[in-house]
Amino acid sequence: MHIAFNGWFWNQQRVGSGQYIRNLVTALQKVAPDLVMTLVVPDFMRDLDSLPENVNMAHAPAKFKGHLQKVWFEQRGYSQAVRQIGADIAHVPYWGSPLNSKPARLVTSVLDLIPLVLPEYRGGTGAKFYTSLVSATAKGSAHIITLSEASKADIVQHLDIPAEQITPTYLAADDRFRPVAYADEDELVRQKYDLPSEFVLYFGGFDIRKNVHQLLLAWTYAGPSLGEQIPLVLAGNQPKEWGTSRFPDLRKYAKELDVEKYSLWLGEIAEEDKPSLYRLAKAVVFPSRYEGFGLPILEAMACGTPVIACHVSSIPEVTGDAAYLVPTDDARQLGAAILAVMIQDDLHAHLANAARGQATKFTWRKTAQKTLEVYEQVMRG
Repeated sequence: MHIAFNGWFWNQQRVGSGQYIRNLVTALQKVAPDLVMTLVVPDFMRDLDSLPENVNMAHAPAKFKGHLQKVWFEQRGYSQAVRQIGADIAHVPYWGSPLNSKPARLVTSVLDLIPLVLPEYRGGTGAKFYTSLVSATAKGSAHIITLSEASKADIVQHLDIPAEQITPTYLAADDRFRPVAYADEDELVRQKYDLPSEFVLYFGGFDIRKNVHQLLLAWTYAGPSLGEQIPLVLAGNQPKEWGTSRFPDLRKYAKELDVEKYSLWLGEIAEEDKPSLYRLAKAVVFPSRYEGFGLPILEAMACGTPVIACHVSSIPEVTGDAAYLVPTDDARQLGAAILAVMIQDDLHAHLANAARGQATKFTWRKTAQKTLEVYEQVMRG
């Protein structure tokens, strides 16, 4: 069996689609060593990071510039390459499969349905056209892989695809995310970002879906009680422009709420520093109101750090009973949850232990095995 992957995102390690394809291909090689795999990439990608041994590479022309370049690769270049190498299955690991030209049995991974579920992400005419395009390609797939039962339900509802044509395959945290404290390494990260001895961490994006404004409002309750010595640390790439429909001006909002003195904004975090950052935090808060899976939650739990999150979409599937879950739009409950985890030692210890146990249930080996079963099902027709 020969699988041809769309490798557009392979080198983009900070993007969810990039992390997904890299980990999946690596795990598939271990689970199914006889599986033939080819990564199809645009011709400008000559140097690939960490391509596993025995995984082939094929180049496809990428015409045009900008966004059209990606669309052309998805709809034409990738298909041509798949035909040339004679693959049995074309697996597109994100929402962008060929529409009219099916070069092989088509498997599409739909990681989330953000543009369909959340109106703020539907964008202008170009974005809406692209969303319509990829929605049509998903419907034309032999099988859909998604990341959670919640996402499966969204696909059934919004794309009208039969449930039996969709298989959830959970993700897993990288082995770097471990509860074992590397004292020297962690201390270097503490010094690098000038972190206090105790803090509550938010790590992620700042678009409206991430619900950080609700966290800032919750901090008006939690911050004064914890004091300036235990701040809310907000880490992650900040937008180039605050104050848009997708990126509300959170820095301004924090000042209006008078929580600036109880918070610390770090900006971009080096990828290699993430495990230490999670381990150094006394608690991690994820107030997101929609996730296809929620990998950062699992990464924090794998480090043994208590997690506070919202009871919405896929998040309860990831956390199980091992996190403190609250409603998405109740800042008082979110603030109370933060205080409870930070102040009650027994609760903190329970959530830390539960987090470690829950994280071990998710492995890339399981993800690869489930994906292999999808390939076999598609081959049987």
